Amino acid sequence: MNDQERDIIGKPLPRIDVWGKVTGDTCFADDLSLPRMAHAKLLRSDRPHALIKRIDTSHAQALPGVYAVITGHDLPKVKFGILPVSQDEETLCLEKVRMVGDPIAAVAASDEQTAQRAVELIKVEYEPLLAIMSLAEALAETDVRIHEYGDGPNIHKVVALEFGAVAAAFDQADLVREDLFFFQGNTHLALEQHAAIAQWSAAGKLTLWSATQTPHYVQRALAKVLELPPAHIRVIAMPVGGGFGGKTDPFSHEIVVCRLSQLTGRPVKLTLTREEVFYCHRGRHPALLWVKSGVTKSGEILGMHFRSYLDGGAYGSYGVASLFYTGALQTVAYQVPNYKFEGVRVFTNKAPCGPKRGHGTPQPRFALECHLDKIAEQLALDPAALRRQIVVAEYTKTANHLTVTTCGLRAGIDRVTAASNWHAKHRQLPFGKGVGFACSTYLTGAGLPIYWNAIPHSGAVVKVDRGGGVTVFCGSTDIGQGSNSMLAYLVAEQLGLTPKDISVVTGDTDLTPVDLGSYSSRVTLMAGNAVLQATERIRELLLAAVAKELAVPQTELLCRGGRIFCRNSPDQGRSFAEAAVLAETSHGTLACAGSYTPPRRSGNFKGAGVGPAPCYSFSACVVELTADPETGKITVEQVWLAHDGGNPLNPLAVTGQVEGSVYMALGEALLEEQIFQQSGVHQTPSLLDYLSPTSLEIPEIHTILVETGDPEGPFGAKEVGQGPLLPVIPAIANALYDALGVRIDEVPITPEKVLKALERKAQGRTPRVGPERLPDFTFPEPLEVPSAFGQPADPAVKRKTADHATPTPLQLSET
Repeated sequence: MNDQERDIIGKPLPRIDVWGKVTGDTCFADDLSLPRMAHAKLLRSDRPHALIKRIDTSHAQALPGVYAVITGHDLPKVKFGILPVSQDEETLCLEKVRMVGDPIAAVAASDEQTAQRAVELIKVEYEPLLAIMSLAEALAETDVRIHEYGDGPNIHKVVALEFGAVAAAFDQADLVREDLFFFQGNTHLALEQHAAIAQWSAAGKLTLWSATQTPHYVQRALAKVLELPPAHIRVIAMPVGGGFGGKTDPFSHEIVVCRLSQLTGRPVKLTLTREEVFYCHRGRHPALLWVKSGVTKSGEILGMHFRSYLDGGAYGSYGVASLFYTGALQTVAYQVPNYKFEGVRVFTNKAPCGPKRGHGTPQPRFALECHLDKIAEQLALDPAALRRQIVVAEYTKTANHLTVTTCGLRAGIDRVTAASNWHAKHRQLPFGKGVGFACSTYLTGAGLPIYWNAIPHSGAVVKVDRGGGVTVFCGSTDIGQGSNSMLAYLVAEQLGLTPKDISVVTGDTDLTPVDLGSYSSRVTLMAGNAVLQATERIRELLLAAVAKELAVPQTELLCRGGRIFCRNSPDQGRSFAEAAVLAETSHGTLACAGSYTPPRRSGNFKGAGVGPAPCYSFSACVVELTADPETGKITVEQVWLAHDGGNPLNPLAVTGQVEGSVYMALGEALLEEQIFQQSGVHQTPSLLDYLSPTSLEIPEIHTILVETGDPEGPFGAKEVGQGPLLPVIPAIANALYDALGVRIDEVPITPEKVLKALERKAQGRTPRVGPERLPDFTFPEPLEVPSAFGQPADPAVKRKTADHATPTPLQLSET
């Protein structure tokens, strides 16, 4: 009996119900034969690249309070990963470690301190291997391999695609310009670390409570690695304390607690330390980016050639998708009739990169928007005016076969330039002060699932009880973006109730239909449409029952104010609870399902699966800043951001998402960088050392909502969680050039780099800091695909909404 167990004898404790929730009842800890919570810790590699020759766990096993010690030999020899093409991770490394922080062994003990002491007693004998720590080293090294798969010795993936005739477009251009940029990697910096609790039951069922954005995919990984039927695994997504893409992979600690619970018969909890989170990473890829464009004198783009070189770290993660995303969306914001994309992602012995807010698109957006500013200067054009004239046309296809529906970018440019007084400030402010402009676009949900199939991407069930209570069941996870509230809004709008009348159950693989997770800004559109369909079906049952009771046509009824009543005779009606009783009497239990599958709009070529979306958001941004030529310090004073997110379901929540994106963008632009020493050790693995903005650094933010009412979204809504981040970073770089006349073609834009560029300027040299050359790498011949630029989009499907007495921004015509 340990001190913790002794302290709770005879004391009332909360009782946990079958859903893992605390009830109002209490129980007493009088019987210590009942299993107590075990706490787990991981032993992680301190070598960047090495063979594992021997692991000695005997001293750890002998430590009092230790329940179990496991290595990779205590698990099925099955690898996992989020993408089917990159199943390259081991729960606990068996023969080789590929980075500092790789998990090797795990301990379950009576408390965290004992588990940590046991971990320190485990001895590992290594045989060092060459550590590959940079993009250039990965491309050059052929003898030592990090993985035994991929498109080259240390190359994960190579892409080469051409849409149209880019070389011919360059021949016709009045100006052909090329530029090179670098975007340093950075991490999510979620406030709370990863954590998980597992419970293996006597019935052979497994329950995992985890801070995850993707419970469905975690369930899938657990079933594969532990060789269990998915139906015997329940994953419950808990509040994540910040996600931003960092909790979308399945992680080794989630599998470890499940295996330890199987072995000990106890619930097992594991919370990563902040340092461990830095090594788990999955954040922004360091990216070298090259762009070449041919334009007319008026700024019209005739052709574009884009290259991305990504440092992917030690594992695949979402890396193949990340690589494609660095080339997919350049054609969505602007008219680009001919387009060529080449990209390569390499493995290095560093923490693996993956999806961070804006997945794969902030890096190329930084490059493209700075590149366009340089073109505008060469052509003596206003940067905002140049972009305005080349905005993509609505309801058309892009060169790379993406379908654009609504586009409010031109209106956003007009509104943001007017609000910021752009034309009076650009090139007009005193030395040291400047304004910069940039635009962007982002997808509203990925058009294809991670595992390609024809199954709906999101499902929902809406239940009405005979007391009038309404509950929504959906597999989506709320990671702080307010998606649970959004689901309640949609149901309330359809049924004439208020959001507080709606209960929402989400993120539980036993209780809710499948939703693929909170990533790619997909929840509002996909889960929202599934919930709308379920609500429409149950609304039909309610209306039919009341119409029969009142002997009136169903088309004459409205749902509003907690009642269902006649449109022209409001006193003639029933309360919602009365309508529920009538409907249940007529139809039986009131529960209806809904689902959503995106329209299939991808092109017919290899690589077409990344980029398609039901619709796209658009943003335009102006940044005003002060740059001190003596210190190089940049102070961002004001940000104006116009965002086309369709019709905002909750304008205040939408504004909050815009402001959060601006905050994160400021950190990436000016401060944040994930750097590793040659030894593989993270240089700043703590909140103290890893620089990020505080509230004191946040400028005044002016949010402008551009409402377009996209027919694909529920009540016309599009995404807002990620897109607004993208234009802020290049707008800062462009504003710095306006302020001091220096170009920093890499991020973060630090004072040291500003001073170096000013020194070069004073010496009469090019006032620029950034990468100077491309690595020595030859891309294969591209897959040639006919350009789809300008082709009309497939017809959009308008979706039903609730009736309104008067038109509102939410109302769309019914099919």
